[in-house]
Order: sequence, then structure tokens, then C-alpha cells
Amino acid sequence: MLQGGQVFELTQSRDAERLWAYRFRVGGRGSKRIQRGGFASERDAREALERELERVRRERRIPRSLTLAQLVEVYLAQHDVQPVTIAKLRWLLGKAIAVFGDRRIRELTPQEIAEWRMSPGYRFEATQALRQVLHRAVAWGMIDVNPAKVGVDNPTRRRKEQRPFESWAELEALAEAIGPRYGAMILFAAATGIRPAEWIALEKRDIDREGRVAYIRRSFTKGVLKVPKTEASLRAVPLQARALDALDQQPPSNGSPLLFPGERGGYLDIHHFRPFQWRPAQLAVGIDPLRRIYDLRHTFATFALRAGISTFDLSRYMGASLTMIDRHYGHLARDGREHAIQLLNALNAPESKPWTLVDVRWTSKQRDGAHTGNRNDG
Repeated sequence: MLQGGQVFELTQSRDAERLWAYRFRVGGRGSKRIQRGGFASERDAREALERELERVRRERRIPRSLTLAQLVEVYLAQHDVQPVTIAKLRWLLGKAIAVFGDRRIRELTPQEIAEWRMSPGYRFEATQALRQVLHRAVAWGMIDVNPAKVGVDNPTRRRKEQRPFESWAELEALAEAIGPRYGAMILFAAATGIRPAEWIALEKRDIDREGRVAYIRRSFTKGVLKVPKTEASLRAVPLQARALDALDQQPPSNGSPLLFPGERGGYLDIHHFRPFQWRPAQLAVGIDPLRRIYDLRHTFATFALRAGISTFDLSRYMGASLTMIDRHYGHLARDGREHAIQLLNALNAPESKPWTLVDVRWTSKQRDGAHTGNRNDG
């Protein structure tokens, strides 16, 4: 199974000339990766990669014309991702295979793919998956253009309405109704914006109280513990005073390394937690409409934007792109423009002081003042 390859810039010292390289695999996951470097430009490296891929194709007699079903099997066999991702891709691609599976990929046309895209059920995700596979066929030289992209619109899915909690008082009432075992976990989630799959996988060693940081190193979803492939995928989330307070309220975990373990010390079963703790607690305190667990993340984003945290910093803390932050959370900062005006007016005021960098340890002035005597902030 031949991989499409990758072109990248080699790491050099500041004074060294910029050099480029390419790499690719000739088999599936775990196979030997071939790498060549020393190219003067990205274009030179890409052209060399294409020549090398073509040579390997000829040697291995990789067919240049497959049916869509065959292409999907070849693609998934060499796609180096987690098994859960392969399973989801196979399910999504099955929607296209059901219609076009026996067709040669060279015969597929944008018009018929555009018509297929309008069929109900996961149309955005299914079209994206089909584009992904056919893009690889273009890279392998099997087709010249991607028929699922050229002339096929695939507008972004309608954004789901986000319902952040209105105040910390509301969150504290909810945490009290949930009870001591999981109440602190809910407050911590709202104070950090970490995804549920991430705070379920948090371990005690991931918390740096002195540095006021939580390190996100793994996630747990659908019964599988996932660890990022690269160091770049790891991130540090600042712990405001409310997050530290939540940790202080967390009951003993009876020897479990997890920060928020389930009742038996293992990973929390969120599918059990949702109907038996989360929803009843909301009903008990009169929260209407009911919020999803993921709305704790939206709450953090809303409060952070209103506090003046930049979208750039917020994207780093939440592990999301700037585009995603703007699309999903930017509209929630209802007073963002007013806050910007206040900052600009303050800068131009005659009595304004020189600018200083803002520390990541953000809290309201009231909260900071309340904790001055209780915690040494360094």
C-alpha cells in the first residue's frame, strides 16, 4: 500500500540555508518510512517526491484505475490513524460505496457526486470523507482532479446552538445537587474548558499546582485511551482560582491515579453519568433548558472571551483552531466589542499607564482578592 507522502522543511539553525525534504511509506502502519532531504525549495522536494512515487508504483504494479470500493480499502489499509478513526471513516465511506462502489474512480463525475451529496444523513461528513479518499487518488496519479471537490459544494454544517451556563452561582448550585463525588469535577470542567474526554483521562500527575497549569496529554472516549502522536498535540491549560478551588473540593480517590475516577476507581462512564447524575441535578435546581455536558466547555469560552482573553490564547488553551473558536464561540462574547472600546479608550487616556503583558492566570478581581491571603501566587 503506497502512501501519498509528505513534504516538509528541515529544521535548521537560524543562519543555515532553508532546506526541504520529503518522506513516504510503501506499506501500512508500522512499515519503513523512506525520507530524502536537501532540496533547495518546497517545489523541488514535491517534484522529487512525485517522481519517486511514480517509480515505486511502476515497480510494485500498483493499479492506476480502481473502483471506489477498492480505493477505499487501499486507503484505509495505509491510513496511519487510531482504529476508532478508521472505523468512523469506513462507516462514512460506506454511504458512497453503496452508490458508487463498483464504479471506476476515473468514471466518477462531479455532477453525480453533487446529486448524491443531497441525500439525507451525515451529508457533510460523508462528503468530506469521500473527498479525503479521492484526494489521495489524485496524489497517487490515478486521477487528475478530485471529482468530489471540483464543482461539488459542501457547506459547513449548521452550527449547533451553544447554551453556556449563565453564572458561577448556577454552576455551584448544580455541583451541589450532583453531590461531592462529581460536583468538583463539573466546576473544574467549567473553569478550564477541557473536553469531557480529556478531563475523564486526567491524572493527578498532570496537575502542576505551583505553576497553576493542567497538562492535557491524553483522552478517553468510547472505551479507548488515546494519546496524541506528537508533542505539538499536547497543551497546557491555565488554572484559575476557581479550578484550584474545585481541586481542593475533590474527595479522595482511594489510590486511583485518575483525577476524577468513576465509582470503582477506573475511568468515568459518561454515558451512565449523563442520565443518572447530570440531568437529574439540572432538574433539581431548575435549569431550563437543560444543558449538555459539553456546554461546560462553551461556558468557559464565553466567560474567557468576556474577561478579555484573546481568541489566539483561547484557541491554544482549548486545543481548537482560530477558525473553530470564531465559528463556535466568538458570537458568545456579547460584550466583546464594548470591552475592546474600553481597552482602547483606556490606552488613549492621558492618565493611562504603559502596557503590560497579561498573565495567563486570569480571574475576576473579586476572586483574586478573595484568595490573596489563602494562596501564594508567586
